Amino acid sequence: MKRLLRPYVWSFATVVILQVIGALAGLAPLLAVVELGRTLLKPGPVDRDHVWFVVTAGAIGLSVRLVFTAASSGIGHVLDGKVQLAFRRQLADRLGRVPIGWFSRRRTGELAKVVGEDVSAVHPFIAHTPGELVSAFVVPLASLIYLFTIDWLLTLITLVPVVMAMALVPLLMTPTRTREQEEFDAAMGKIAGSVIEFVQGIAVVKAFGGGGRAHRKFITSADEFVATFRQWVHGLSRIAAGMQLVLSPPFVLLVVLIGGTSRITGGDLAPADLLPFLLLGLGLTAPVAALGHGFDEMQAAGRAVGRIREVLEVQSLPEPAHPAAPRGHRVELRDVRFGYEADREVLKGIDLVLEPGTVTAVVGPSGSGKSTLVQLLPRFFDPTQGSVTLGGVDLRELGSQELYKSVSFVFQDVRLLRASVADNIALAVPHADREDVERAARLANIHERILELPRGYDSVIGEDSGLSGGEAQRISLARALLAETPVLVLDEATAFADPQTEQAVRRALAGLGGDRTTLVIAHRLETIADADTVVMLDDGSIVERGRPSELLARGGRFAAFWQAQRAAATEEADLHGGVLQGDELR
Repeated sequence: MKRLLRPYVWSFATVVILQVIGALAGLAPLLAVVELGRTLLKPGPVDRDHVWFVVTAGAIGLSVRLVFTAASSGIGHVLDGKVQLAFRRQLADRLGRVPIGWFSRRRTGELAKVVGEDVSAVHPFIAHTPGELVSAFVVPLASLIYLFTIDWLLTLITLVPVVMAMALVPLLMTPTRTREQEEFDAAMGKIAGSVIEFVQGIAVVKAFGGGGRAHRKFITSADEFVATFRQWVHGLSRIAAGMQLVLSPPFVLLVVLIGGTSRITGGDLAPADLLPFLLLGLGLTAPVAALGHGFDEMQAAGRAVGRIREVLEVQSLPEPAHPAAPRGHRVELRDVRFGYEADREVLKGIDLVLEPGTVTAVVGPSGSGKSTLVQLLPRFFDPTQGSVTLGGVDLRELGSQELYKSVSFVFQDVRLLRASVADNIALAVPHADREDVERAARLANIHERILELPRGYDSVIGEDSGLSGGEAQRISLARALLAETPVLVLDEATAFADPQTEQAVRRALAGLGGDRTTLVIAHRLETIADADTVVMLDDGSIVERGRPSELLARGGRFAAFWQAQRAAATEEADLHGGVLQGDELR
């Protein structure tokens, strides 16, 4: 926060100074009322000139307060906009440089809360808290100085409600209250993530008869949030109620009247001198209440900045000072080891060469490390040991722009932008003409479906129409084909496609020819049969590799995998009355 505010220190100082002047000027109407009371209560004729002078002074003070506090608030809100913009720019810059794989391990709701709600939580601290805290200190101080000149003992009596309220403030800052607030903030992030997951996944879950389970899971998350909220409120309710009671106008008036009456009846105070205590005594409590809110906002802003700082401190992928240029597009993995946690390796010493012009299929049971392996090529993560090279150059020595000119990827979990279909396809080649976009769409077997949309290629995703999972994958595949990178990574890129579409896509990929290097995670027989090399992974290690026919002849792990896949495919074909294709290796 200090680092962000440093460029705006003079603006921040201006906000505080204007608020001080406005707060002091705000006392003028109250003092004018006090002086009018004294003047009107004096025996004898009323001094009209003095009365009008007092009224004018009070009106001028009120006008000054309005002008200066409005100016302070306006500058504060402008400053707040600049600080929030600085936060969001820093977050955007950091999120643009962190490993892409980092996003897959974060809940969408929690990250959205940091970028949205947590940045917005800084608003009260910048735009409102300075004025509230200044008033909380300046107004009571000036009032007390004035009241002490009238009667010091009654001044101390008037401070009793304030002292009682301040005595309760430390109870709001105990470790228990701090922990409850942190648990509440965590629950807010969790429920936000649960809402997003529920809304995004309910259609799929209900389609498979799991609507009841989805509702129960969401309701469980909501119940946990309510329980946390109740615990947080229960811890604060008694303290907050006590502070509201002692700072309430009736209680303050009661204390001042009791103390003032005793002083007047004892002959130590003139009746007219009780008036400033009644007016300014009430004025002492409002700033103190604002002081409590100001500290709450400061604590909330501090917690929000802490969560923002966690994102800003995520280690970004280092960019080389002097990027190297790859010599060709032969891909090689040398003794590659990687783990998401330090004590658990997912990949264990992978050695693999992907030659230009070949298709390498990675197969293996779930959890064997297939997706992690293919995510190393577009540098979603860096290996914890070993190296991944492209054209003889370690990926860590390539600039990110050069890397993504060389490697394109299509994954099973597709995210399309809220933009036109043409813009989604041309994301990597923004200046591509429509003919090239349509050619890529035809290769991905999605052209005809796009023409059926309300505005064809100009249809906006999420507004004009929705796309199925398979259609979204084919849009993503068209995007990769349009990029024409020499290395293509496919992670079940046709997982949601029907057999006819998958066959068309496979023909399109095969027709590209040339010396493109392709790495694909494969489950279907056709993909495996078309591969030049098959790599069998199990528990993060390569257990078999070679041409599909050679591996099948060995009768090892791959052969068992092949037979299991063939049996599953045969059962599916029989179920749908179809014919099994691709069951012969070439």
